[in-house]
Amino acid sequence: MSPDKTQAKFADTRQKILDSARVIILGKGYAAVGLNEILTSAGVPKGSFYHYFKSKDDFGRVLLEEYFSEYLVRIESCLGNRELPAVQRLLNYFDHWLASQCSDCQEEKCVVVKLSAEVTDLSEQMRQTLQQGIQKVQARLTQCIVEAIDADELKLQQPPEELAHELYYMWLGATLVGKVNRTPDALQFCMRTTRQRLSANAIH
Repeated sequence: MSPDKTQAKFADTRQKILDSARVIILGKGYAAVGLNEILTSAGVPKGSFYHYFKSKDDFGRVLLEEYFSEYLVRIESCLGNRELPAVQRLLNYFDHWLASQCSDCQEEKCVVVKLSAEVTDLSEQMRQTLQQGIQKVQARLTQCIVEAIDADELKLQQPPEELAHELYYMWLGATLVGKVNRTPDALQFCMRTTRQRLSANAIH
């Protein structure tokens, strides 16, 4: 097999492991999942995990980096749609958050909520990756808020990044409470509060 084909096969198998692992981990958590379970699900021979990843921590880091990379691309459909006012883009983003976290589809669930409390005490490498990913999401929300201010849609008495952090933290908390209560009530309350918060600062 040529070097290019060998490299392509390596990358393809590595991706299969990551894709299979994400679904399993979203259901069970990180620590409860064994490497053999992931490999079996991916159709990869047992015992070959360390051929593709240096360690389980390294695997977790790559899994989180990939999640945030894909997530930031996905949210551009909401936050990057310049045909809509910036405030509407923000509301669309949180509407999608509400719908996805109330969905029965595991792949739509928030990896940050699922893993943050668990892995931050287990792996410094994964904790830093979560932190960096969260900061990128908050920066993208901040950018959209700045666009709303520049377009005279919003007038704030606080820095735009402060509002972005406030909204993001509120939604993370509501998502966690929703998991505890197994109802959408906290997220629906969060959506109403977000609409009120943006409306209160709107320029009419």
